[in-house]
Amino acid sequence: MEDMTLLASMVAILLVVGAFAGILAGLLGVGGGLILVTAFFYVFRALGFDSPQLMQLCLGTSLATIIVTSLRSVAAHNKKDAVDWPILKAWALGIAVGATVGVVVAASLRSETLQAIFGILAITVGLYMAFGREEWRLGDHMPRGIKRAVLAPVMGFLSVLMGIGGGSFGVPVMTLYGVPIHRAVATAAGFGVLIAVPSVIGFLTFEIANAPPFTVGAVNLVAFGLVVSMTYLTAPLGAALAHRMDPVPLRRVFAGFLILVALNMLRKAVGW
Repeated sequence: MEDMTLLASMVAILLVVGAFAGILAGLLGVGGGLILVTAFFYVFRALGFDSPQLMQLCLGTSLATIIVTSLRSVAAHNKKDAVDWPILKAWALGIAVGATVGVVVAASLRSETLQAIFGILAITVGLYMAFGREEWRLGDHMPRGIKRAVLAPVMGFLSVLMGIGGGSFGVPVMTLYGVPIHRAVATAAGFGVLIAVPSVIGFLTFEIANAPPFTVGAVNLVAFGLVVSMTYLTAPLGAALAHRMDPVPLRRVFAGFLILVALNMLRKAVGW
């Protein structure tokens, strides 16, 4: 009976988390992983599922949801001919390799170390969201050769350590090199698939101590199913709101929220 009560509490909380993540992702164009990893961390911990591998569980579950949401997003954008397939194909191998290395590294790190990495990278993303400008440019064409060979794996690697898809790093990189924002967002959804698929395969081989019910490897199936279902319902609502509201102040508010959450994650990582 106690297990059923715990499962019911977990379901109720995760339904709210999924709905919130979907609305924000649709409203701000933010990868759901930024929201989900943080939410999973606090939810699982509050429900008594703390462990040395807690962050691995959060990363793996978040990335599993990204497989579904990114595939849906790529299909939708492709119908509008918005995906830049040459960029996606040219960057695919490097991103997938970086993601695979990210899983190997994540397996060897303590949860506190992953918390610190997440916190530092989330602050970086938050600052870019708050102060980045559309007119900023590093070049007129996407990098090739050595630059691409370095950037692509780094993007895949860092994304896995944060449990996120392709948007948080992919969109800034592409826009900084002159790719129009709508094509960058569409193509970054493809990056998300390339990041999530190999990394989730790796996370499914993990062993997590004190895992929540219905956990396979480092992927909790309850959280995965509920979040995917709720984001499917609520992401279109967020997208509809985005057409009625000015997204700039909203992005800055969310950036501030993200930075505060990241700072709190860093605080916990160092044991304060």
